[in-house]
Amino acid sequence: MEWIRVAVAHTEHRRSFSVDSDDVRQAARLLLPGVDCEPRQLKSDDCFCATRKLDAASTEAKFLQDLGFRMLNCGRTDLVKQAVNLLGPDGINSMSEQGMTPLMYACVRGDEAMVQMLLDAGADINSEVPSSLHKHPSVYPDTRQGTPLTFAVLHGHVPVVQLLLDARVSVEGAIQDGAENYTETPLQLASAAGNFELVSLLLERGADPLIGTTYRNGISSGPLGEMNSYSLAASHGHRNVFRKLLSQVEKDKGDVLSLEEILAEGSETVERRVPQNESTLRTGKAKLRALCEAMYHSAEHGHVDITIDIRSLGVPWTLHTWMESLRTCFVQQRRPLIQGLLKDFSCIKEDEYTEELITHGLPLMFQILRASKNEVISQQLSVIFTQCYGPFPIPKLTEIKKKQTSRLDPHFLNNKEMSDVTFLVEGKPFYAHKVLLFTASPRFKSLLSNRPAAENTCIEISHVKYNIFQLVMQYLYCGGTESLHIRNTEVMELLSAAKFFQLEALQRHCEIICSKNITTDTCVDIYKHAKFLGALELAAFIEGYFLKNMVLLIELENFKQLLYEVPAESPGPGPSYDVLHDLERTLALRIRSIHLSTSKGSIV
Repeated sequence: MEWIRVAVAHTEHRRSFSVDSDDVRQAARLLLPGVDCEPRQLKSDDCFCATRKLDAASTEAKFLQDLGFRMLNCGRTDLVKQAVNLLGPDGINSMSEQGMTPLMYACVRGDEAMVQMLLDAGADINSEVPSSLHKHPSVYPDTRQGTPLTFAVLHGHVPVVQLLLDARVSVEGAIQDGAENYTETPLQLASAAGNFELVSLLLERGADPLIGTTYRNGISSGPLGEMNSYSLAASHGHRNVFRKLLSQVEKDKGDVLSLEEILAEGSETVERRVPQNESTLRTGKAKLRALCEAMYHSAEHGHVDITIDIRSLGVPWTLHTWMESLRTCFVQQRRPLIQGLLKDFSCIKEDEYTEELITHGLPLMFQILRASKNEVISQQLSVIFTQCYGPFPIPKLTEIKKKQTSRLDPHFLNNKEMSDVTFLVEGKPFYAHKVLLFTASPRFKSLLSNRPAAENTCIEISHVKYNIFQLVMQYLYCGGTESLHIRNTEVMELLSAAKFFQLEALQRHCEIICSKNITTDTCVDIYKHAKFLGALELAAFIEGYFLKNMVLLIELENFKQLLYEVPAESPGPGPSYDVLHDLERTLALRIRSIHLSTSKGSIV
């Protein structure tokens, strides 16, 4: 039943009383997935107008008109005079219920002889398919405002197009000077089809490639503007047609600004050199806007060669077109173009660093860095990451101001006579006091709670050197880090001990010392140690250091090994890590803080 309903709907739309094979094909196109077929061909024998609502005289006139159209569509030029007499009061310019004139049907068929005969008989060369459905209820929506030239171009009949142009047809179709265009111009159709011969012919006759299509609801077909001939050729990948459109000589070229002059508009030298003609400036800006839109469509559809051609004219990148072009080149493995695009990233304004850069751009660039071990590409990506990170300093680590619940005089530090608990470190005893340690951290509380009942039992501390354990105890007894004198050779071990004994303030103090001692030679080792311990704040700081100094670091072998030879699982207490993924996350946070936050740069 559904097949019958859809097929009958197509039949009723063309006002016919019988379902034909094309109605079935159109139903299949709608009902079967993956099935497609060409639209119904424009021909007059699709029109059956003997409706019962008309009186006898009107019905007879409709049948006679239908017969006249059939006589003309058979291609017999010797029947033109007789057919015209049957068409009705409008004669040779009569319209079928599809809104089509005999000349339009002849142009659809590409019947050059019939076109010439109809023109000689006085056919209106610039007639249009009406937009109103009142008198012509079977007008196809896509043919509204179509002209004979439109149909000849649409079907690629070059001789017919030449014939119409020689007869001084309007080269822009139905468009009028200064009016909005609600249908495609012949040049737009030829550009979309990639017909180089037709494009050249129309351009020679003065067709304007800047004219675009405006929808009647006021919404443009393109996100950046109207779909003009440049955009249509670019979106369909017709590079030769696009270049032909670019080579079109501007009318009165001496009065038209070049793209370079438009891009440099506002500079004093340009203002002195270029005549300030408002219409000239508007024309130049329109061309620049058209090329920007064409650049968008070529990038969106993966025609990167056309995108590069447009860029070579001086048209500026947008972040979106740059990313889409880079994605296409990466998928197609076009390394030279990838290098050129990465080099061009510096041309993108920082105002365009949007959420799209974070959600799409960074994953793409880090994917390229992961997949490509090419040194040039790695160096270029390093420059981009450093540029995105910005000139501001790396966010500093701050001390944790944690008030201790208890403290003892340093005199009691490692005092045998006054102690009630003994630790055994590297075979040496270290004397302490439970009253202080029990509240120092959960780790010490656990060590003291699990101690055997015998009073003389020592608590053995392994994996910590005696001098490091002494610094830990000194921190606890003095109640802070002010009295500590930590050598650079001790800070990493003290950091490990602070992490083990769960002393957050001491751990942070050690992290701050590490952050101040980071150099290009030590950063990789410190980062590995921070990841091993699960010191996330220090690791994040070093990731910022990596990004800020990546141009230098990418030349170092140990840094490249860190990037590309990531262990599957972390051997330490911290979770497994992927350096490139962590760098991407850190850079995303940085970009959000500097460019997207309401309080920009707050983290610095």
